[in-house]
Amino acid sequence: MKKIPMILLAMFTLSGCDRQEMIYSFNHVEEASVDNEVENTESVDNIQAETEQAVDITTKEPEISDVYSGPTVTLTMVGDVLLHTPVEESCQAEDGSYDFSILFANVKDEVQAADIAIVNQEVIIGGEELGVSGYPSFNAPYEVADALADTGFDVILHGTNHAMDQGKKGITNCLSNWEKKYPDIKILGINKSQDAQDTITVLEQNGIKIAVLNYTYGLNGIALPSDMPYAVNLLDEEKVKADIASAKEQSDFVIVCPHWGTEYSLQPDSMQKKWTKIFAESGADLVLGTHPHVIEPIEWVEDETTGHQMLVYYSLGNFVNWTSSSGDGIANRMVGGMAEITVGFDEAGKGFIVDYGVNALVTQVEQGHGGVTTYFLRDYTDEMAGKNAIIEQDANFSREYCTKLCTDIWGDLWE
Repeated sequence: MKKIPMILLAMFTLSGCDRQEMIYSFNHVEEASVDNEVENTESVDNIQAETEQAVDITTKEPEISDVYSGPTVTLTMVGDVLLHTPVEESCQAEDGSYDFSILFANVKDEVQAADIAIVNQEVIIGGEELGVSGYPSFNAPYEVADALADTGFDVILHGTNHAMDQGKKGITNCLSNWEKKYPDIKILGINKSQDAQDTITVLEQNGIKIAVLNYTYGLNGIALPSDMPYAVNLLDEEKVKADIASAKEQSDFVIVCPHWGTEYSLQPDSMQKKWTKIFAESGADLVLGTHPHVIEPIEWVEDETTGHQMLVYYSLGNFVNWTSSSGDGIANRMVGGMAEITVGFDEAGKGFIVDYGVNALVTQVEQGHGGVTTYFLRDYTDEMAGKNAIIEQDANFSREYCTKLCTDIWGDLWE
């Protein structure tokens, strides 16, 4: 973890491997040609056509220090809960009932220890009445919500490219279940009304108000319901800028959680760079990204006009998954990150990042009931890795592989 002072600033570009040298990197288009489970079914070319020119972003990190001693809020976020069919089957008992608590059991204590815990729920929770399904049109039973709530997550992000997989009914079922059973948990990214979409979610802990926003780049080509154009938050520049401006008026610290980027790419793409610049210029303080299904770098950026600084986690990777694909690079999808950030007040009374880092995670997949769960990499052993069924899909997988991947992407920020 890195502690940040309120005054001293120094020029710094976050370390990371050059993409040409990264042994884990591979081209998304080439992957798509052999991967039977490429979840981004919208054209990558169309998405990136708007951002063909690289967006220059000034990177700058505050100098490390231990000077802060005021009130704080601790934040935790994990990446994609991606419920492929074998994951759902591993959580189903012989009587047909579901219990997903095993997925999160080994990280539960750390989630509950945070003041605010956030998770990206990649899959819509539409209930069994819509049919439980995996790729390509996902739907999860309500028991997933039970497990997320029991684990201690305070904010659930539903703004993903799979939000519309079950149409309008999936959205309404999901929202109704959350509202009925867990009204205190904040659900972002999907909305039951225009008022709900326009309302900024602000959480207050220890006198610090933190706003959280969630958007997705698209919906896999599925149109929003004609009578619910507000159903899912999309990355619309005018709307995003307006939301951030409103969030800044209502809070001390603004977090944006975008579902963005190129799947399976270990480095941010031009679309992410474009939006990072927009977020920074608009005054966001922290970006926690999802969607690529692999981890990506963490860096500070600065708006050259105002000097405003923003911390970006480009992708936290998968929290839970069991892809059916095989080949080099599949091992990357088993590694995720738990972002850990401490927020305090600066001398001007504004929220700022006191401390930050990332905890490495790895998904263990084994055949049979209860065979899928996620561990902290620090607790993961060579023996566990040897039993991970993903080896049959990518022989490169090992504890050493996961460790090197984290070091190559995150440098010394992870533990």
